[in-house]
Parts: sequence; C-alpha cells; structure tokens
Amino acid sequence: MASRDRAAQQLQEYKESCTPGKCDRLTTGTGCPVGNKLASLTVGRWGPLLLQDFVFTDEMAHFNRERIPERVVHAKGSGAFGYFQVTHDVTKYCKANVFSQVGKKTPVAVRFSTVGGEKGSADTARDPRGFAVKFYTEEGNWDLVGNNTPIFFIRDPILFPSFIHTQKRNPVTNLKDPDMLWDFITLRPETTHQVCFLFSDRGTPDGYRHMNGYGSHTFKLVNDKGEAFYCKFHFKTDQGIKNLMADRAVELSGTDPDYAQRDLYNAIADGKFPSWTVYLQVMTFQQAEKYRFNPFDLTKVWSHKDYPLIPVGRMVLDRNPKNYFADVEQIAFSPAHMVPGIEPSPDKMLQGRLYSYSDTHRHRLGSNYLQLPVNCPFAPCTARNYQRDGPQCLADNQGGAPNYFPNSFSGPQDNVKVAESHFLCSGDVQRYNTADDDNFSQATEFWTKVLTTAERARLVQNVADSLKDAQQFLQNRAVDNFSKVHPDLGQQLRKALDVHSNKAQSNGIHVTRLQTGTRL
Repeated sequence: MASRDRAAQQLQEYKESCTPGKCDRLTTGTGCPVGNKLASLTVGRWGPLLLQDFVFTDEMAHFNRERIPERVVHAKGSGAFGYFQVTHDVTKYCKANVFSQVGKKTPVAVRFSTVGGEKGSADTARDPRGFAVKFYTEEGNWDLVGNNTPIFFIRDPILFPSFIHTQKRNPVTNLKDPDMLWDFITLRPETTHQVCFLFSDRGTPDGYRHMNGYGSHTFKLVNDKGEAFYCKFHFKTDQGIKNLMADRAVELSGTDPDYAQRDLYNAIADGKFPSWTVYLQVMTFQQAEKYRFNPFDLTKVWSHKDYPLIPVGRMVLDRNPKNYFADVEQIAFSPAHMVPGIEPSPDKMLQGRLYSYSDTHRHRLGSNYLQLPVNCPFAPCTARNYQRDGPQCLADNQGGAPNYFPNSFSGPQDNVKVAESHFLCSGDVQRYNTADDDNFSQATEFWTKVLTTAERARLVQNVADSLKDAQQFLQNRAVDNFSKVHPDLGQQLRKALDVHSNKAQSNGIHVTRLQTGTRL
C-alpha cells in the first residue's frame, strides 16, 4: 500500500472520511430509500419486468443520459482550483476589481487540456495545450481562455472549423489522416510559426505544471480615467519548463495515457501546489498604429524588448476537484466572459471566439449552463437579469422579479459607470485577404535565436516523422515553406524525409503517389 500514490488511494480516503449511517444511505433520485438495489422488480422469478419499478427506471433513464457531448476541441482535460493574488499595482492600466489592490486574492478555476484529441486520447500527444482560467471576481466571472503557446495557427476565424477538421478523423476511413493535416498547413503558410512551436520540444509538455500559459490574444485594458491600452497576458510556470522527448511521450501514451492528469492530481493532493507568475505586456493605441506589423495578428508575438513583461501577480492551484464531472466536465469558459476594465481588441480570432464559445456551451450543456455551480458567479455577485426558463433551470428562476426591461417594479437597472469604453472604427467593409501577410519572419527568429542546435535537430525529426506519411507533393510543399523560414531548415527536413523514404524502400514498402494527390 505504501507505493500507491494519492490518486490510487482516492476511494480509501473517501471511506475513511465517511460518517457511519450518513454516507451509506442509498436512495433514488427523489431521495426515497431503496430496499434492494441488487434485483429488478419482476413477475415471478423469471420475469417479465414491471414498468412500475422506479428504482430500475430511475437508474436506467439517468444512465442513458449521463454523457454530455464532449467538447468539439479540448475534449481531454484536467482541472484544479486555487487563487490569484495581486503582487504589483497595475491600476494605472486597468480598473478591474480583480487588480484593485496589492495582496488581493481572487478564487480561480483552471482547466488544462489537449486540443485535437478525443476524450480518451493520450495526455502526451503532440498538440498545443489549453490553458483556461476562470476568475470568480466581485464584478462577475472573467474567463481568460488561452493556450500554452503565445500564438496560434491561423489569424482569421473563418478558417477555424476547417483547421480543426484536419486534426480530427477522415470522414470515410475514420482515421487520422496526415494528408488532411499537411495539405491545410502547407496551403496556409501563416501556420508555420505555430507549427515550429508544435514540433519543437514544447510540443509535448511534461504534464501541465511545467508549461507556461498565455491569453494569446490582444485584449484591451481600461483604467478608471477611461484611458485604454492594448495588452497580452502571460502565465510563467514557477516549476520551470519541462518537456517530454518524442520517444518518452510515445511510451507514456501507451503505458499511462492519463499521465498529465495523474501528475496534477497527485501534486496538489501531496501539498506541492503548482503556481504561475502572471505578467502583462502593454501597448498604447498610438504604438499599435505605428507598430511594424499588425499587433492583433494571433500568429505573431510582441517583442519583449519592445514591450517588456510587467509583473501583476501569482496564481496558485491548491485544491483538486471534488467531482470531475461537476467541476471539470461541466465547467464552461468563454472569452466573452469579461468584467469592467477588460474588453476585446480588434483581434479577428478573438472576435470570432466571442461568439462561438458561448454558443457551443448552450449546445453542450444547455441554455442555463451559467447556473451550474462551477460556472455561476460567486457571492456577492449573483446574476440578476431578464433571462428566464429554459431546460434545467437550477435556481429560483429569479423569483417574482419582473422578466422585462425597462420596468417600474424594482427590476435590475443598468449602470453607466461600467459601460464599455468608446472607440472609433473606419474602413471599407470587405473580406480582406490575410494569406499574404508576413508568415515567416518570426518563425525564422524562433529557428535562429531561440532553439539550440540540438533542439533544431529534434524539431526537424519530429516534423519528418509526421510528414513522412503524407503524399509526396505535400512533402515537397512543406519543404518549400520551411525553406522560407531558413534554408537550413528546408535542407535538413529534405534529408530526414529521404532517410524515411530509403528506409521504407529497403523494407520492401512501395507506395505510389501521384503528384496530383490521387492515391493508387
């Protein structure tokens, strides 16, 4: 027993915490005591069953419905709870109550996840990691929904469904298809920067505790004077960055596919609470207008030299979920969940997500998903609005308060003090091409200035290991794109692909592919 970790001991710990006569009272969903849960109610020993057996129908009807649809993306995830504490005064940038004074603590819930995998996929897959934080502030809930990388694959949200489809299964074969992935990636070279991150060592973090988190998007901060600034949020792990090498990640996917979940749970259960230091990057409107590239482009980072990190606070996770389904599977994050002082920027990807996240939650969890305990705002901030009814209304449906606005009967009123900041917009309305924006310069800096020689070699090998299964014309297109990052990257990738090709031929594997993309 001494060798069992805290996760393995969960049931034993529950047993030891139970009070005799309280935990062992078995009931139906209505709270009615059950006399015999080991046999259904039948006519005679051999049946048939009786429809009046509510113990059975109550159990089976709930069982038939106990799985909600998994998330379209970020289906596999882990969660924990803790707090955010302000360590530095940033009120000159932001009036949000969460930052109101040094030392202030705000409860948080965090969900980590992979992006493309299904609910039962491995934690150690090569994939970006979701990093979503819900701040339960006195002004309502603020969700910062990001990843463990400061950038993303695309810069226009209309491409998002197609991009995600390439990460999923071929609709005919029901298998992951490297042709789908590499066809899209090579046709949209703005993906190159993020692809370089993904196939570097950081593409497989060593659990969730040893990776950074980023809001990724550009946001707008507003102070109490009405002055606005653009910003980016950074969460730097205090545990230090650790990554899994490709062979170790593959090994764990077979021996312990829940590796990251287990690591996070046991660390918190053992009192080794993971933490992150939180920073801002701040850019004025005037600086944004003159910056050398579009500051709202999600495929690019802001230079830390131009806009250094400003410390804000520290986030600590010190409590595991009481129940995974209630606290993690049902938690719902949306970039649209903001509080006064934090607003959207013109970032196209952020603008697209403001709609899509809340919409998918209503499909997955129901129209009253914000009434679920893990999603509802903490006291003293309780929701008071004019929304009523709908499936699974969990509260008192706002009692006798009027359900229309405006009204003369003490219904909740708006407050001009928390109105959004004003801003001017101008420009022709059309669908602007973004494919030809600068797609390679920051990937070049990543290759030349960030990675070591050994890390470059691993990036090349990781790309080749994935790309080798795609058709020849897709391999050629990928080599061309990576050569625009740096000639050495293109040359090394071509050599690595030739090694795979020669190995396949020496093993007697002959696959003919046409340059048009049709398989024979």
